[in-house]
Amino acid sequence: MGKTILIFLFAYIAGSVNFAIIFFKITGKEDPRLSFSGNAGTTNVYRQAGILWASVIFLLDIGRAMTVAVIAIYFLKEPLLPWAGFFLVLGNSFPCFHGFHGGKGVANYLGFTALVAPWAAVVSAAIWLVVYGIVRITFIASFFMILTLVCGQAYALHWQFSAVSGALATFLLILFNHRKNIVNYRKTA
Repeated sequence: MGKTILIFLFAYIAGSVNFAIIFFKITGKEDPRLSFSGNAGTTNVYRQAGILWASVIFLLDIGRAMTVAVIAIYFLKEPLLPWAGFFLVLGNSFPCFHGFHGGKGVANYLGFTALVAPWAAVVSAAIWLVVYGIVRITFIASFFMILTLVCGQAYALHWQFSAVSGALATFLLILFNHRKNIVNYRKTA
């Protein structure tokens, strides 16, 4: 039990290191949480610094998530793996190093799932591209991506209750993180 708690704590702390916020501080740019959606994630980096820096932040987020996944896969029992992903996303969303206001966790969850259910990560990225191509709204495409990742993790982990509940909790957390997007979209629709 102690090992499990340590892995979850490690996942949260790793997620709390927000590369977008650090990048903007180092380059002297305005905090990415002060513009657009108000979150420090790949999309806001793209809007404020361009595709190159957004790609760098995205790859750093994916790499961090994969590191957490490797450690979780090695130390945790299979049904608990999605919970490590949940704590990674929780750290990214409410980072202890950045005033508990960070990103939305989409890239982190994609990177984490890439090792837990690789086919689901590939399919979800393709689904994101298709949905975004149709609706041209990033967060809606992200919902389809996350739903695919959740189902992929649940399937890969044999629909075990703990795995399904961890994956579902992560989906709900990411949905919660997009609440501002949802409200703004409903006002304009």
